[in-house]
Amino acid sequence: MADALRRFFDSDVWWSFTRSPITMVSAVVALICILGALFAPWIAPHNPFDLASLNLLDAFKPPSWIEEGEAQYLLGTDDQGRDMLSAIMYGARVSLLVGLSATLFATTLGVTLGLLAGYLGGKLDALLMRICDVQLTFPSILVALLIDGVVRAALPREVHDQIALFVVIFAIGISEWPKFARTVRGSTMVERNKEYVQAARVIGVTPPRIMLSHVLPNVMGPVLVIATLNLGLAILSEATLSFLGVGVPATQPSLGTLIRIGNDFLFSGEWWITIFPGVTLIAMVLSVNLLGDWLRDALNPKLR
Repeated sequence: MADALRRFFDSDVWWSFTRSPITMVSAVVALICILGALFAPWIAPHNPFDLASLNLLDAFKPPSWIEEGEAQYLLGTDDQGRDMLSAIMYGARVSLLVGLSATLFATTLGVTLGLLAGYLGGKLDALLMRICDVQLTFPSILVALLIDGVVRAALPREVHDQIALFVVIFAIGISEWPKFARTVRGSTMVERNKEYVQAARVIGVTPPRIMLSHVLPNVMGPVLVIATLNLGLAILSEATLSFLGVGVPATQPSLGTLIRIGNDFLFSGEWWITIFPGVTLIAMVLSVNLLGDWLRDALNPKLR
């Protein structure tokens, strides 16, 4: 473990990270968002989902630095008297959970199909790439909306809330896998003709083992970059679905749900209900995208 850390701190990637102030700031912002969401049950001032602790008389309290604000509600309260800071921390947990899970699902599916298409070729390659071509002609959010609507229509209404989180993860993940599949397929077609793969074939290594042990490690660089950038897109897709009312249930509000709720009161003067969740969403996605841009440059040998 110590040797691995030492090699990492001596690597070009760490050197590139320490020479980029924007990347370091983005990493700090992303870390704050992740830690705030992860430890929300322990560090949040209130539990916004504990109905027994809510008081409607505390509804629409402005932030604490405004004249009518209260110190216990730093960012104010919403229409139900929930503390906005606590609601944002809990909402970020849902947004990050959906984003990470959907990205992991899309990465796993896309890398698997891309490896098979690139290494085996033939009719399987043609079929998978035509599916990718068709899916890429539609915006990802429309594909996610279509899948979400089909799944909800096929299942009984009484189970919608119980499976809503899984449906959103599946819908976003299935709409993003072609990016990974096409990238991995192209890299695999290059790697399969190299000497080390031909040598593995000669000594009798099976194709599945060649793909997993030899080809996969050499195509993971672009995949990591795409996954990092796709995480921000997945979080935005979840926020969009929740804003439209087809995402996670109201009992598990995400940042998109909080923005949708606050949008109803934006023009009546309670701007903080939608502005603060929106700023948090922007900061989270922007920091992840900037880290993805840095990672793309750091892993590009032509820029070293």
